[in-house]
Amino acid sequence: MRKLIAIINVISWSGFWAFGYLALTSEQPDSRQTLIALVLAAAGMLAGVWAYLKLSKGVQLPQRPTHNTRSEA
Repeated sequence: MRKLIAIINVISWSGFWAFGYLALTSEQPDSRQTLIALVLAAAGMLAGVWAYLKLSKGVQLPQRPTHNTRSEA
């Protein structure tokens, strides 16, 4: 299941960047094509954030060692 969520994450973020670029570089900012690209970019961002949060949930961060392992010689 984690691999499926990871694939969704990659596809969502690539869609966000691709459609976001199309929305930002369109010649007519008030066109229907720009609105569709903007909606698809927003959907990609939301799906990417959701997938990232699902993947990162429960992952333990590395802990600092509690004792000193170096000698003071």
